[in-house]
Amino acid sequence: MVARRLSAAFGAATLTLSLLAVVAPAPASAALTTGSATCVTNPAAPKRQFRAMWISSVVNIDWPTKASQTAPDRIAAQKAEYLGWLDLAQRLNHNAVIVQVRPTADAFWPSPHEPWSEFLTGTRGQDPGWDPLAFVIDEAHKRNLEFHAWMNPYRVSMPDGAGVDINKLAPDHPVRQHPDWVLPYPINAAGARLYYNPGIPEVRAFVQTAMLDAVARYDLDGVHFDDYFYPYPAANQDFADDATFAAYNRGFASKADWRRDNINLLVQEFGTAVKAVKPWVKFGISPFGIWRNKTADPLGSDTAGSQSYDIISADTRKWVKEEWIDYIVPQIYWSIGFTVADYAKLIPWWSDVVSGTDVQLYIGEADYKIAANADTNWNDPREMTDHLAFARDYNVSGHVHFSAVQVRANKLGATDIYAAEHYAHPALVPTMSHLPAKPLLFPVVTSASRDGAGAVTLRWRQPANGIGPFGKATSYAVYRFDGTRIPNTCDRADADHLIGTVRGSESYVDDTAQAGRRYTYVVTALDRLWNESPGLPMPVF
Repeated sequence: MVARRLSAAFGAATLTLSLLAVVAPAPASAALTTGSATCVTNPAAPKRQFRAMWISSVVNIDWPTKASQTAPDRIAAQKAEYLGWLDLAQRLNHNAVIVQVRPTADAFWPSPHEPWSEFLTGTRGQDPGWDPLAFVIDEAHKRNLEFHAWMNPYRVSMPDGAGVDINKLAPDHPVRQHPDWVLPYPINAAGARLYYNPGIPEVRAFVQTAMLDAVARYDLDGVHFDDYFYPYPAANQDFADDATFAAYNRGFASKADWRRDNINLLVQEFGTAVKAVKPWVKFGISPFGIWRNKTADPLGSDTAGSQSYDIISADTRKWVKEEWIDYIVPQIYWSIGFTVADYAKLIPWWSDVVSGTDVQLYIGEADYKIAANADTNWNDPREMTDHLAFARDYNVSGHVHFSAVQVRANKLGATDIYAAEHYAHPALVPTMSHLPAKPLLFPVVTSASRDGAGAVTLRWRQPANGIGPFGKATSYAVYRFDGTRIPNTCDRADADHLIGTVRGSESYVDDTAQAGRRYTYVVTALDRLWNESPGLPMPVF
């Protein structure tokens, strides 16, 4: 093998680069195929898989868990607590976080449209003294985690045991100026929640404006809705929107059809608006896991549970087929074999729904059900890992776990089990071919060094970053191979050799390298949508 000092080509390098022919990798979309040959990959180490957990702020479920300390102590404690969640995400080889930043028509940022969230300070509308949204995004990006801002479009308040009183809302809350925009539901002794009325056009426009403020002003990777559209029904109570239907029915004879259309309009309009502001920001929804049962609709699933189409006016299948969203995360919170709603029947059904569309399917996983559950399947510590294994055979591009405190609780050791069996390797976020992208130039590794323990430090530069027809590198992926070799396309078709990603730096420390062993490294560039460049091999002796 002929070798030459990198300094001859790049000036300051001290290691050698093989002059063997460099084979550029295939595009990510062809990662499993080279010509007529198919790469044999490790199913437990997919190269691309969306991995995240929901971090809930409503009623201080996950973060922040306390909101009533004095300001300096509170801010420091909340920052440290959030960093702890990112530590957990990294340990589990997650590549995204979904953080609730608009839980009840309020904001975790200085919004010109809505008040500060009470879940930051314990007081509705109180300035927390810092910008939490800016902090949580920046810290996620430092670790190369995608940040998806979780927002609830229509929920205005949680029950407080004292009934509904708009005067208890923040002094500058828009509902104080527009009390006709909200309805209480359900009415009971525990106190109702207030909901924005989705049938009022001004409400639909306002909530979009409020949410788009964060899209325009912050470096979000995605915007995320959960399953709260029209409220879940309470026995013998209707959402009192007869007058709204009479005023704004748009020619619908059926109030149920009109309600579904109201939510369809929200989803379609908001998805379009997000792309108009920032075409690269993803829009996803995590709805209730059953669209319709096939006993009610031949297109439905082989289930017998509540139906989002009917109970919360969410025509989730239509959103996918119309491609109004970029990804969908149905909350399939039932076990394998559960009679009413079987995980093993719903996964194939949702897989079929997304087939042929540009919408990616991630599965919402019920970590909160593990252990001591009426469904005794959840008392098996392998139930969750079996879910992830089952989903491999379908069009499932990732998983999102509910919620962070449950993931950390590791009940029955279940988190340890599924992390070891499915998240042992890092993974890149799946690309979205329908979103804008330009080709990326490969990074040039300029130096490498080893310390006494064998750890390798790689340094590179990204030539002509974002110049001309080429895209801008946002982060980098680092692959390691044993020995001195030229990796072929199949060598990077899965994540067996992916050791990490890095953002905000053109260097990487491989502290798992062993002294005395030879390696070959490949560094590739990733744009903000995780499209990948070719890479050059770098032997390290």
